[in-house]
Amino acid sequence: MKKLVKPFSLILLLATLMSLIPTPVFAQEVNGNLAESMGPLTLIPPIVAIILAFVTKNVVLSLFIGIFTGTVVIQYAGGANILFGLLYGFTDIVDYLLGSLADPWNAGIILQVLAIGGLIALITSTGGARAIAESLAKKAKGPVSAQLITWVLGLMIFFDDYANALIVGPIMRPVSDKMKISRERLAFLIDATAAPIAGIALISTWIGYEVGLINDAFQSIGQDVNAYGIFLQTIPYRFYNILMLFFVLITSITLREFGPMRKAQKRSRDTHELIAKGSYSENEDEELEVVVKGKTSVWNALIPIGSLIVFSFVGFYTNGRQAILDSDNTAVIQVIENSPFSFETLREVFGASDASVVLFQAALIASIIALIMGVTQGHFSFGKGIDIWVNGMKTLMITGVILLLAWSLSGVMGNLGTADYLVSLLSGTMPPVLLPTVIFLLGAIISFATGTSYGTMGILMPLAIPLATAMQPGNADFVIMSTGAVLTGAIFGDHASPISDTTILSSMGAGSNLMDHVKTQLPYAVAVAIISILFGYIPSAFGMSVMLVLPIAMIAIVAVIYIFGKKIDTTDNITEE
Repeated sequence: MKKLVKPFSLILLLATLMSLIPTPVFAQEVNGNLAESMGPLTLIPPIVAIILAFVTKNVVLSLFIGIFTGTVVIQYAGGANILFGLLYGFTDIVDYLLGSLADPWNAGIILQVLAIGGLIALITSTGGARAIAESLAKKAKGPVSAQLITWVLGLMIFFDDYANALIVGPIMRPVSDKMKISRERLAFLIDATAAPIAGIALISTWIGYEVGLINDAFQSIGQDVNAYGIFLQTIPYRFYNILMLFFVLITSITLREFGPMRKAQKRSRDTHELIAKGSYSENEDEELEVVVKGKTSVWNALIPIGSLIVFSFVGFYTNGRQAILDSDNTAVIQVIENSPFSFETLREVFGASDASVVLFQAALIASIIALIMGVTQGHFSFGKGIDIWVNGMKTLMITGVILLLAWSLSGVMGNLGTADYLVSLLSGTMPPVLLPTVIFLLGAIISFATGTSYGTMGILMPLAIPLATAMQPGNADFVIMSTGAVLTGAIFGDHASPISDTTILSSMGAGSNLMDHVKTQLPYAVAVAIISILFGYIPSAFGMSVMLVLPIAMIAIVAVIYIFGKKIDTTDNITEE
């Protein structure tokens, strides 16, 4: 009997203690906007994640701790004490991770990344990557032409920033390595031609979302407009996008670098170290290397990659078309049925498509094609080809982990109202001429802190258009300029933030360490952002024609490159022809 008393007493004590524990606050149970009650505390997760990422260079640890601090703050807001806040904050991390992975879009992106990793491994194993690299190397006589080819390829894959980051890097990496161009520089070339071009392309996976936000914002103030027409009018005011593409072009031609990028290029030239010592990407190429049997051909790369692009376009069309036909938008349905291949139809169906599903399907089809080509040409057996594909997926597993953590951190900040607090903190009464600048800065800060351009656009667009309309009634150019500032400011974070999925994918595609990539490209992003404000939004807001503003801003870009940059030719014995 005594043996039963002690366990029973412990159970009773535990039950009493559990009754005193406050109910845990889970993300889905948070009611109201915590930004109003928590204030500056909502900034803790992104600040912790970004600072730790720069200090430790361990992105996984930094993101995890950032999520943890956010869940603890949410628990604190729900009334939990420190002890139980830490306990339930830790268990809440699982809920955010599961929620992020359960999202169909996120799951599709991870599957797409893994499938393209397998595709890259197959192309490498058939010798296609080497053959196309050797072919391109014949045209790339030096670092200038190698970078220009990378820039052109980035512009050609305009339809999606993810596809851009994952296709251009593996193709150009061997050529870039031969020219002793640092991996950080290659990652910058890829990243700077991913979101900046996808955001302003006439047809891309971004357009539907951007046009939808513009339409909703104008509807909220009682104006029925052609949202796509408004989008087209914002393109000249997308200063950061345009100037960043121009910045990449000029630095590639002149080979002038400044800041950490200059040090990286000097390291690559002087020590032949393409990436810094200790970076986890050092062994990535070794994991993908497979001894090639049989005759190699550029077609072993061109056909699978061409298939990826072709089936992506076909998928965007069919997927978007079906989504619109299943909707209740009778006007758009009528346009599609009457003119199935018109420009308007292509714009609508591309915007309505699910890029995560389409690109995964395209990567899967391209992988099957590469597998069949490798087997029929005798490079490997069918079973060995499957092993190669799976091993290629394994090399990108870390990318999937980082993306999952980044999405979870975004979910935490969404529940905290981090972006709402930033808007309330930085916005207020101001002269109308400063509104586009303030909108751009808000977009840049929010997107950098949260790592999401879509979320930033969704937050600011409903605020910017009504505010611009109220400040300058009847001034359509001012409203369009402010609209462009929202879209462009959001691109800054997508391009520069260490927790942005495009930044992560670009560093992976180039084989660069993520934090080395962020550290080297951030001064360039900031420089272009400052020029976008001083020589773009401010003079435009004062009434100067954008056709005059853009050339002046481009001259400013050239001046900054020549004043602060110094020429770093990474090859001593290779000259341009």
